[in-house]
Amino acid sequence: MGHGLAALREALARRRSGLRANDFPGSRVDTRIGRVEGVEALAWEGELAAWTSRNNALARLGLAADSFDRQLREVRQRFGPARVGVIIGTSTSSIGRTEAAYAAGGDRFPPAYRQRAVHNPHSPGAFVAHLAGLEGPQLTVSTACASSARVFASAWRWLQCGLVDAVLVGGVDSLCHSVLAGFNALELTSPQPCRPFDADREGINLGEAAGFALVTTAAHAPADAVRLAGYGESSDAFHMSQPPADGAGARRSMRAALDRAGVDGGAIGYVNLHGTASRANDAAEARALDAVLPAGVFVSSTKGWTGHTLGAAGILESVITLEALVGGLLPGTLNLETPDPDLAYAVASENASRDTAFAMTNSFGFGGNNCSLVFGKAAA
Repeated sequence: MGHGLAALREALARRRSGLRANDFPGSRVDTRIGRVEGVEALAWEGELAAWTSRNNALARLGLAADSFDRQLREVRQRFGPARVGVIIGTSTSSIGRTEAAYAAGGDRFPPAYRQRAVHNPHSPGAFVAHLAGLEGPQLTVSTACASSARVFASAWRWLQCGLVDAVLVGGVDSLCHSVLAGFNALELTSPQPCRPFDADREGINLGEAAGFALVTTAAHAPADAVRLAGYGESSDAFHMSQPPADGAGARRSMRAALDRAGVDGGAIGYVNLHGTASRANDAAEARALDAVLPAGVFVSSTKGWTGHTLGAAGILESVITLEALVGGLLPGTLNLETPDPDLAYAVASENASRDTAFAMTNSFGFGGNNCSLVFGKAAA
């Protein structure tokens, strides 16, 4: 879709999808992907060379967008680098770099690929902290597709116990062969643009993304800052890759988020759904919505714009939800032409423009990892 908030807003408003035919180098999977431009063009020089990977390149692009690096410098100067924590969500980390290392070497990685800081799950958290010059506690969350939604819950707890004064949260996940071939082997990918909640949906499209936010206490935040009003987490552990048909885990995470926010479902004006376009996931989420929300809440999936960005989906869709609160544009569901009549809750297809005080976003992952977040306007 592009780099930064302006590109995001333009694509959502014009209903311009970021999906394209799969052109990831070396992949033969017949599907559509959301591939970020400019990743390969970044130079890795000097001390940065030890961090070389597609995933870390995405992180660099994300941190540089919208002058976010300037905001980070201001926060670091205000609180001191040791009082700012870092929590990053991912599912693949830099596994694409590890794939390349195995392809380039025989029984040993070539020297350029011997990167201790890259070939491990904590690579994005450590790299972002290094790039931002932050010395507070670091955490990389890897709970499948809920990873970068859970970062907000962890940040809440760190702030609540006084561990830090601010937290840089985010998510980074990049395309790689393990993901493209793996989801294709599970028979979950669609050769056509994904169609969340459509009667003729065939499966998911995969994407990549990086996104970041700064979380602090109300005492330290601007008066007009959007609030993280509540979070809810659950782990249903029903199946490695499918949710329970009744959406029990999703229902628990949504209710916990509402309870923590101190509001009921009727206060929510918009929900950004997990909505992957797989038949089982969409049906289970619709049942959860029917159990938690009154009829008529504007709910939609934005994965027709972005594809499923896995460990980065939580932060990407949180940013879209925050944009809906601040700007009033509620994105519909791209490619939803024939709503599945068997679904328990009505999903919006067209965009809408309206003011809302509270919005929710859902992120549900493999293994039953579920996280729901409620955001509210400052005056809500």
